[in-house]
Amino acid sequence: MEISEKLLCLFSTEVSTEEDRYVIEVPRQEVETGDVDPGEVYRVALISRAEAAETDEPSARSKSAPSEPQPPVDVGETRYVEIEDIGKQGDGIARVERGYVIIVPGADVGERVKIEVSEVKSNFAVGEIIEDTF
Repeated sequence: MEISEKLLCLFSTEVSTEEDRYVIEVPRQEVETGDVDPGEVYRVALISRAEAAETDEPSARSKSAPSEPQPPVDVGETRYVEIEDIGKQGDGIARVERGYVIIVPGADVGERVKIEVSEVKSNFAVGEIIEDTF
């Protein structure tokens, strides 16, 4: 199955009935992480559970729940990022796909740097600067 680069989020949910229409609920986490904005219009693709199970390779399945998005970066990956904010401990903060946070020690707001991802967690990563301002 080919997945578009425009994919903002992926989650599992039920289709429920509400009066004369059907409703798909978006998990609160998708709104809180900035992937989805209330009031905006989105294209929705539905994949049946049977088809999803047939196309998943057992070795590629995640150990986390299917509704949890996976981090968009991997350890060792290099990225060009712009520092948007400073964290409470003085580290630079960059955001990439789906609002995912990368903490960059030693970076300042407005800097554009090339980093190598050194640590990946479910809700943030840490990147080390390998090239100043690009």
